[in-house]
Amino acid sequence: MAVYTTLAAHELAALIAHYDVGTLVSAKGIAEGVSNSNWLIETSEARFILTMYEQRMDVAELPFFLGLLDHLAAEGSPVPRTIHDRDGAAFRMIAGKAVALIEFLPGVSVDRPTPAQARAVGAALAGLHRHSAEFAGDRANSLSLPQWRELFDSCGADGLASIDAGLPAIVAEELAFLQANWPHHLPRSVIHADLFPDNVLLLGDRVSGLIDFYFACRDLTAYDLAVTHSAWCFDGDGAFRADISAALLAGYGPLSADESAALPVLARGAAMRFMATRAYDWLNTPADALVTRKDPMDFARRLAFYRQAGAEAFAA
Repeated sequence: MAVYTTLAAHELAALIAHYDVGTLVSAKGIAEGVSNSNWLIETSEARFILTMYEQRMDVAELPFFLGLLDHLAAEGSPVPRTIHDRDGAAFRMIAGKAVALIEFLPGVSVDRPTPAQARAVGAALAGLHRHSAEFAGDRANSLSLPQWRELFDSCGADGLASIDAGLPAIVAEELAFLQANWPHHLPRSVIHADLFPDNVLLLGDRVSGLIDFYFACRDLTAYDLAVTHSAWCFDGDGAFRADISAALLAGYGPLSADESAALPVLARGAAMRFMATRAYDWLNTPADALVTRKDPMDFARRLAFYRQAGAEAFAA
């Protein structure tokens, strides 16, 4: 269970008393999220998610993340609103850490989406990009190409080879390719940058929630689509699902000619981004940690697919 900090019942009750949400009925630690502590809060009026931001979170960035939620919710995107306390603050400090109370949204995450669900996700992502157009906040992508290189360098060739003997060569070749071919002049917007199936809540074929915006930043809009494509369009065995790809892209809607042409490169970059963070975590996560390591070779195989398929990966 990803609750790293324990709060006593009286501490939680005192915290909730700062909000106009009724009185605390129950609080249950939940396992969703691997970087922060999370509780499902039930009050006399409604349910909420309480998040305590642990060591990886820079508190100075919270106004961007929480303000983005409020902006998108007001524009009509299916995202949870930040619940502000009686003084209007979006987050509070307790035990030396920041905490925020977030609207609870119904729905479930799916392991094997249907085309109808994928189409709805594409439409919701396009809506997020449209709705963020007037958001005044700004944040650079802290996990772009220079940071991928830093993460791989910190792993070292020997460390990468301990994961898979061929990984050092794959990384070196692909980083050189991306450095030479990365598009820099495509349209930009605020992007989610981590829209995996576990960050989408569904009620049937309807997207009821887009959650976990803590990698959100301003970057290439089509890169966000490529990240989502790499996260949704492969089954548990790593096989590409052309039906999901076609539905996701149809739901998102038309791209410019330059964006369409760049998608194969952007998807290779998306695969490298998740290879980099997974490889680093694979080598640096203690054996007794609460977090389950994720295999970086899963995305090495997706990278190999994108390299071979090229534009065909995004055919209708």
